[in-house]
Amino acid sequence: MSVTKKKILLITPSRIIARGITSILEEHGGFSVETVLVDLSRENEATVRDSMADIVIVDPIIFDFSSRPSGRSRISDLTDAAVIAAPTTFTDDESIKSYDETISIYDTPAAVISKLRNSLAQYAGNSRTENREELSAREKEILVCVAKGMLNKEIADRFHISIYTVITHRKNITRKTGIKTVAGLTVYALLNNLIDPASVE
Repeated sequence: MSVTKKKILLITPSRIIARGITSILEEHGGFSVETVLVDLSRENEATVRDSMADIVIVDPIIFDFSSRPSGRSRISDLTDAAVIAAPTTFTDDESIKSYDETISIYDTPAAVISKLRNSLAQYAGNSRTENREELSAREKEILVCVAKGMLNKEIADRFHISIYTVITHRKNITRKTGIKTVAGLTVYALLNNLIDPASVE
């Protein structure tokens, strides 16, 4: 009986790093690198938004220095997949701690696989405990904002909460609905009468 592999979307400007990570994941099974991007151009943002990745692995170097602290948030504006940092240069702790996990270029293949599996196990565990719960009032408000195309920072400003709190709410929404894409969440909001169709046209 075949096991469905977890889909990985990889964002790194280094072809060597991309090949290395892809090779490690292919050798150890359970994961499949579906897409490799070199940056987050507008075209590539659409690719991330439309992907069904379970995990996004990103080198924070793709963000310029001033926007690096908000890099994780930028990705979560596009997908609700787990986001793992794979820095190839020094990245400050404040930026790194916003990611779900961090893998190092010095990690052994076993360590890389372990970190990916732990991230998914934690995600699945949270999903089981919340799986049949209804969305809270605040989560519905966040969902409506996501469906309207608002970014995490805009949502945070609107409700006077931190970006990290917005990300946490979005993770909970994904776990409870089982929907990872913004487009899918928009359809969910429409079908559950949480949003006026005219507001997303």
